[in-house]
Amino acid sequence: MRKVHITSVKPGEVVAKSIFLENGNVLLGQGVELTDRYIQRLVHLGIDTLFIQDKHTEDIIPEDVIRDETRKEAVDTVFKTMTTLVDQPQVKRRTSMTDFGHTFQNVFREIMNDLSGRRDVLVNLTNLHVLDGYLFHHSVNVAVLAGVVGLAKGYNQQQMMDLGVGALLFDIGMTQVPKELWSRQTTLSDEERQRVRYHTEEGFNILRSQHNIALVSAHCALQHHERFDGSGYPRELAGEQIHEYARIVAIADVYDALVSPRPFRKSFSPSDATEFLFAAGNSYFDLELLKIFLQHVAIYPVASTVQLNTGQIGVVSQVNPLAVNRPTIRILQEMDGSPVTTPYEIDLYEKEWMSLTIVRTL
Repeated sequence: MRKVHITSVKPGEVVAKSIFLENGNVLLGQGVELTDRYIQRLVHLGIDTLFIQDKHTEDIIPEDVIRDETRKEAVDTVFKTMTTLVDQPQVKRRTSMTDFGHTFQNVFREIMNDLSGRRDVLVNLTNLHVLDGYLFHHSVNVAVLAGVVGLAKGYNQQQMMDLGVGALLFDIGMTQVPKELWSRQTTLSDEERQRVRYHTEEGFNILRSQHNIALVSAHCALQHHERFDGSGYPRELAGEQIHEYARIVAIADVYDALVSPRPFRKSFSPSDATEFLFAAGNSYFDLELLKIFLQHVAIYPVASTVQLNTGQIGVVSQVNPLAVNRPTIRILQEMDGSPVTTPYEIDLYEKEWMSLTIVRTL
């Protein structure tokens, strides 16, 4: 399969990887043949990329770091919890929601079990979801990314659990913000921007009232918009004044936000997103934590369609953990624009291909 932009998709092509609704249920399943109507519907729902079947890349299968079953359960749990808080804001005033903490501990335990068995695999977020599901899928992706960093740092089981639960629920305060504010495509007023910013404190207040959620987990909600140089909010904390878990969540939050389509912009490619993060090291983000994070993220994920400096176009068939910016490319189109008769592979890590570089993701 290969991942392509929605503008490149043609009727008759077949979906190679399912696309999900906001609650984790399937919108368009693997094997569905695309029609004009389906394509227009996907565009309307905010899907800007998808995986399609291709006879030249049928053996290229991108692997997520967690199982589909684990992801679906996690998204469904986040969806149910957050929609309850949106629909019934009075819930946040209760002393504790029944089994709230235990529920999310169980969810992250499954994520952690999957991650532990795949510790050396580079993160390749392959889930595709409708725009309205961003808040729920984003929370799960942030927990996955944060968990990868926690494992790389050698956190013990309790530390992993506190980080993971905090990462799953870091944006829970957004349930108290009117949706028209955080999904608006136009510029917010100063008053509206301040209202959105208050979600960090609201999230903290919700989580700290739960007797079975650690206070350090609640700090992920409070501090994930603090910045390493003190330019963040709500308290303009700097450096190690920000809890390490929140510093990790901040990196994961921004990365997944960048690679996801938003109402006001298209998604960034993973390579552009990592470039942004690295440039912000020790200003927005803790550089040492950022280095760990970037060591475990695929800049050019498997199944990505890319263009080389020669003009050749191909699909990433394999990522080299020793040089994530030099993957193996299966060439599908030559420099003159003609399709290849028999696809062949170029390993950019090999010396003979040193002059070749990836110039963009298509």
